[in-house]
Amino acid sequence: MTKLKKLAVIGTMVLTLAATSVTAFAAAYDSPADVVAGLTGKTVESVIAERRETNKTYGTIANEAGKLEEFKDKILEAKKAILAEKVAAGTMTQEEADKIIAALEQNQALCDGTGSARIGLRMGAGFGRMNGGGRGMGNAFGQVR
Repeated sequence: MTKLKKLAVIGTMVLTLAATSVTAFAAAYDSPADVVAGLTGKTVESVIAERRETNKTYGTIANEAGKLEEFKDKILEAKKAILAEKVAAGTMTQEEADKIIAALEQNQALCDGTGSARIGLRMGAGFGRMNGGGRGMGNAFGQVR
């Protein structure tokens, strides 16, 4: 095998491994409610109930538990995983994904957890619920709520 072919095979293997690890991370959380529950030790059901009863965003609930930075980090990683899947599927270019990620990172630097920016929604990312089946009360991962 020539050096070029070996490099191509190794590169493909590295990219495949990276893509599966991102997908595995994304599967860890189905919704923002799952993220808050995982960070606070609460059940997903109690987080959803709190949001429903108090009309607080998931970011606000995480902030009140002293976990806003961790919440933002996990939400950002989940969004990046969704964008990587879209790029891999060919439904979005890497350039489009990079623009959205830059906007998300800029927004999250100032994020207070209230969910007012809706960057993903405005930019056409269409994150949608991540297998939440309504558990997240319709809050897309495009919205840090």
